Amino acid sequence: QGKFTLLRDTRTDGSFLVHHFLSFYLRAGCKVCFVALFQSFSHYSVVAQKLGVSLTAAKERGQLVFLEGLKSCLDLCFGEEEEQSREPSALQFLSGSSSDLKALFDFVQASLSPAGSDTWKGPVLLVDDLSVLLSLGATPVAVLDFIHYCRVTVCSQLKGNIVVLVHSHQDSGDKENELVGNCLWHQSDLILWAEGLATGFCRDVHGQIRIIKRVSLELRGEQDHIQIYQYKIQDKNVSFFAPGLSAAVL
Repeated sequence: QGKFTLLRDTRTDGSFLVHHFLSFYLRAGCKVCFVALFQSFSHYSVVAQKLGVSLTAAKERGQLVFLEGLKSCLDLCFGEEEEQSREPSALQFLSGSSSDLKALFDFVQASLSPAGSDTWKGPVLLVDDLSVLLSLGATPVAVLDFIHYCRVTVCSQLKGNIVVLVHSHQDSGDKENELVGNCLWHQSDLILWAEGLATGFCRDVHGQIRIIKRVSLELRGEQDHIQIYQYKIQDKNVSFFAPGLSAAVL
């Protein structure tokens, strides 16, 4: 409880980690607020179905609060005024009326604040992916402020967990995205960094993942604990193995 997990990917797609955490926390009986900015609800629902979890059922019983960012952006930019005035959008910064992400934070806070009838084990905030907010015009300071207030509310006050994905394109020259990713690196308790193989595409090895446990955050004077595995994404699961020890090699 109270942990901040950062997911990053370079030269590969780390979305499989998002699907893992989403299904994991729902099966564990946690209250989940999913800020989905990268894909539609139907996409996440199909993948979750393969993992044995029904997102529709989770929404109906109040366990999952789902913000479909793609639909919200379209409604805010091209929707009718009556629809916009009926319920404030969590992505109000797109309208230019405000440059901060306070409306998005208010949405998260309202979604995860405990109610009297709630019996969930703990609150969880899941964001996929934070880089989209920068692409939509939010400033790095606004994004980092949003994460800071979420950490204070979810991790410190509610003793919940936060999982955030940030795509990393080191060769693209996107300094704002790298700035946000590097800042969150220093705040994270756990970092899962998926990387494409330096040798290029391989049918039996889809990439490698670095698991970094931030022991240094606890002021013990110890170095971070780093483990490196390679992985292969299958239809319903992911297999991990030590570098050079894939089934194809053995």
